[in-house]
Amino acid sequence: MKLSALQTARYQYAPKLPAILTAKLNTIAIEEGKPTQAIADREDLKNLFKYTYGKPMVTFVKGKNASVSKKLRVGVILSGGQAPGGHNVIAGIYDGVKKGNPDSKVFGFLGGPSGLIEGKYVEIKDKLMNEYRNTGGFDIIGSGRTKIESAEQIAASMATAKKMSLDAIVVIGGDDSNTNAALLAEHFVASGMSTQVIGVPKTIDGDLKNDMIETSFGFDTATKTYSELIGNIGRDANSAKKYWHFIKLMGRSASHIALECALQTQPNVCLISEEVEAKKMTLRKITDDICEIIAKRAAGGENFGLILIPEGLVEFVPEMKALIAELNDLMAVKADEFNKLEGFAAQADWLAKNLSKSSAEAFATLPADIARQFLMDRDPHGNVQVSRIETEKLLISLVEAKLKDMKKKGTYTGKFSAYNHFFGYEGRCAFPSNFDADYCYALGFTAFILIAGGLTGYLSSVRNLTAPAKEWIAGGVPLTMMMNMEQRHGSKKPVIRKALVELEGKPFKTLEKNRAEWSLKTSYVFPGAIQYYGPDQVCNQPTVTLSLERKPLTAAALAKAAKPAKPAKAGKKAAAEKPVKAAKAPKAEKKATAKKPAATKAAKPAAEKKVKAPAKAKAAAKAKAPAKAKAPAKAKAPVDAAAVTVVSEKKAAPAKAAKGVKKAKAPKAPKK
Repeated sequence: MKLSALQTARYQYAPKLPAILTAKLNTIAIEEGKPTQAIADREDLKNLFKYTYGKPMVTFVKGKNASVSKKLRVGVILSGGQAPGGHNVIAGIYDGVKKGNPDSKVFGFLGGPSGLIEGKYVEIKDKLMNEYRNTGGFDIIGSGRTKIESAEQIAASMATAKKMSLDAIVVIGGDDSNTNAALLAEHFVASGMSTQVIGVPKTIDGDLKNDMIETSFGFDTATKTYSELIGNIGRDANSAKKYWHFIKLMGRSASHIALECALQTQPNVCLISEEVEAKKMTLRKITDDICEIIAKRAAGGENFGLILIPEGLVEFVPEMKALIAELNDLMAVKADEFNKLEGFAAQADWLAKNLSKSSAEAFATLPADIARQFLMDRDPHGNVQVSRIETEKLLISLVEAKLKDMKKKGTYTGKFSAYNHFFGYEGRCAFPSNFDADYCYALGFTAFILIAGGLTGYLSSVRNLTAPAKEWIAGGVPLTMMMNMEQRHGSKKPVIRKALVELEGKPFKTLEKNRAEWSLKTSYVFPGAIQYYGPDQVCNQPTVTLSLERKPLTAAALAKAAKPAKPAKAGKKAAAEKPVKAAKAPKAEKKATAKKPAATKAAKPAAEKKVKAPAKAKAAAKAKAPAKAKAPAKAKAPVDAAAVTVVSEKKAAPAKAAKGVKKAKAPKAPKK
């Protein structure tokens, strides 16, 4: 495998950790808070999760923890769509597990949750892990969208866990994937199994967050990647001065990505789905508003502009939302009947008879090509695949028609030429930013401490993210705490509620305050590509959204929060947790970097049946990661040492390699 100069350099990067995680493992205790409640539908959820509902939040503090050194067998699953940083989550788990006990083992299930169901996995060892540190993608073991929900799937998953003698399974995924994790944890406890289940918050959409989960991993890298592209298009538009660019951005339900990209690039228009729903804005109203801005800019001689459109917009337009909800239920309840229909004409006729009058009328107004997209195969969760609905093209056609009418009336005198774009896959597997590299590694290491503490049904949590990494606060959040009941596949199901854009929140208010000016005055900002080396303001800044929503705790607040309290006993059974005092933040230590783990020995192949890793997932490295990284043996172009200097968190000066974090040896290129 040929390595790029950047990938070779990124192997040198040592992710930063919260101060509490740099301490000796046996001094990291788990402190419990008070029992928790779900955000809604509490009685229903309490009945569904009889063994895992109401657990307390937990925070890591200084204390005693003898359980961290026990020998563990941990399985890891990458679930759902890719997000930058997933490999570092696995690296954090792996390094923590091996630091606790070199004889512990980590297994990666191939292809997502289906790997657990089918018993397909690979043991992760040094040479495999080292090839993927600080890289994008999920290709180390692959991902998938299979849901573990049927009795057969649950039974198969339990059988695999028993056969492999797994102490824990870590599910790295979004809201639906972590809902699966919660259900799996409940089934394991109910069946008397000791296998724990821990989740890790992943989604570039940014909609898996709350007071304890400040952001999901991947959002930082993805939005910075899209913002670079938007800035480039803005520069081009301002140069040519004759094109309007309609840019759809990934984010199936929430508009966090569109909002963040707007705050970074200052486009002429940024539609926010949540605002559209709150104001009950119809497609006609949205079209009229866009045309008004286009006409005003044309009057000033500027026949160009940028319009950002969230991927899930159609689900928030009142008439379209009602239509999609009816289609989802109808196509789930009467799936066999609908699937027998041949051709779009027959489907449209059938829908006209089965939809409500208002939804049938809304469907009839859609251009045929767009209407067909509403009827495509549903995703595994029973939802319409909004990424395949070309909302940007729909808006262009509506705007063109409206502008022609305005020209006839003399209210528009400009020229309109439009291009459509969709940015989604471009950002899912980018090299993770320094923020995501650090955050993901910390989430993985935190998952290990939760496992060592005997907890199950928790989501790994790292907070205070706008502060330097040494001041981050690590712990866990009960998965049931974030749940409610929602309509899925024609019936009520427990799910983790998506966090939508808050119209009273600072990020939206910042957009609202400036958009009138941005709409008429060309004010584009050009963020450029993600930077990994240089001053903090260039390479270590969090997203605008996170900076506006969260202010770092002061030293005094951290000290007060870190006041010693009675910690929870580590290593106790997951189903018998007893809450003590409310969770408090750990005391920040002097050093921000972790202590170097003991050298790990390559574990011998497990006796149980294993599946070989995919060709692309085989490690090229042949040795353990040494204390100091070396360039590939056959690399002809040496890496400039100055180019891989990592600055400290406080000033632009070379930083010391983080202790306790492996510097991976760059893998050798295999012989031809």
